Amino acid sequence: MAAARSLGPFVVVGGGIAGVTCAEQLAVNFPTEDIVLVTASPVIKAVTNFKQVSKVLEEFDVEEQPSTVLENRFPNIKVIESGVKQLKSEEHCIFTEDGRQHAYRKLCLCAGAKPKLICEGNPYVLGIRDTDSAQEFQKQLTKAKRIMIVGNGGIALELVYEIEGCEVIWAIKDKAIGNTFFDAGAAEFLTSKLMSEKSEAKIAPKRTIYTIEGARKENRSKAKADNVGSALGPDWHGGLDLKGPQEFSHSIHIETRCEVKKIYLQEEFKITKKKPLAFPKHQDKSVTLDKEMWPVYVELTNGKIYGCDFLVSATGVTPNVQPFLHGNNFDLGEDGGLKVDDQMRTSLPDIYAAGDICTACWQPSPVWQQMRLWTQARQMGWYAAKCMAAASLGHPIDMDFSFELFAHVTKFFNYKCLTVHIKKCKAFDSAQFQRKTQKTSGLCT
Repeated sequence: MAAARSLGPFVVVGGGIAGVTCAEQLAVNFPTEDIVLVTASPVIKAVTNFKQVSKVLEEFDVEEQPSTVLENRFPNIKVIESGVKQLKSEEHCIFTEDGRQHAYRKLCLCAGAKPKLICEGNPYVLGIRDTDSAQEFQKQLTKAKRIMIVGNGGIALELVYEIEGCEVIWAIKDKAIGNTFFDAGAAEFLTSKLMSEKSEAKIAPKRTIYTIEGARKENRSKAKADNVGSALGPDWHGGLDLKGPQEFSHSIHIETRCEVKKIYLQEEFKITKKKPLAFPKHQDKSVTLDKEMWPVYVELTNGKIYGCDFLVSATGVTPNVQPFLHGNNFDLGEDGGLKVDDQMRTSLPDIYAAGDICTACWQPSPVWQQMRLWTQARQMGWYAAKCMAAASLGHPIDMDFSFELFAHVTKFFNYKCLTVHIKKCKAFDSAQFQRKTQKTSGLCT
């Protein structure tokens, strides 16, 4: 693709999958042009080992790499390691927290999202979003005898299976686990696997997590506390030891069709005189009161109360739009994301958005919907770059086929899950790839 007339560089904000993919594609389209990638993190998330499984299904690994790897691979990409302080859309420039100003020809915002915490400011409520928060969770888990996980999405599903040596109460608002990804039959099969003792050895993840502890620690001390790292990719828990202090594998109790009603600190709870329940024993239907004291107590909407060491809020994310709103009249979606049209354009000239920060506002295909997953982050980042390039060169562009049908490949409970459209999941044994049926307590696929 020929270089466009130079009116300043293309600028991409965000070092996650969407932002890095967008910057890479722009660098390919405009090899003689400067591409600026602004990220608050010392590491970026790169897509590697990409494989097109079918026309709509794709598999890839996510590697956490130092930004120099990206700059070495694409000499025309310059990474600015700083958060964004302000966007002045009318002046076509952004101001970063390191005091610098960056003019842009076209800008793509890929700043991701923040965890949607049940209770802000509570030290016993943790959200898991990026590598740093995942490592903090691992640290807290080593001392925890019991935790509660609230939420029914991908992070919650992975957590409940991976955690060992700690009692887990899992509260979901749905009738069955993982209803976003699979149907009731698949949920029943995976629930039975979850409740059984883990017998298989932990398999080393194919996807490598690259860490540079020195750089991360140095930059953590410089960065503001509210800077959000890029989202976790697949197999994010592969480099973590998610083990509590007790000597057992799984100990999980699921509370369905409920949400959190109230969270009490220990002293608050004593005043209420309410009675917490003990951790339910497997196959024991009797109700026992809990005599142990806990740092925090959680009252659910079904009337049950459990004590725990801390609570994990895995109830979704909120688009990270705040750094860009002041002085700019963006149209926002109902979920708080930046509205984008079928060419990933926001409501402001020359500003595009991709990944978790945006809300797709075009008329979607009947079998596609937006979900904030790494698959769509890569697709949106790639497509946004194509749209930016086409607009710069005055070329028309058709919507990419990846937005015609929702398709996602992932793994839950060590089973590969292929989700095509919504609630149509097929689960396969990762070792033998053997089809399961209802007759063998498996899945009808």
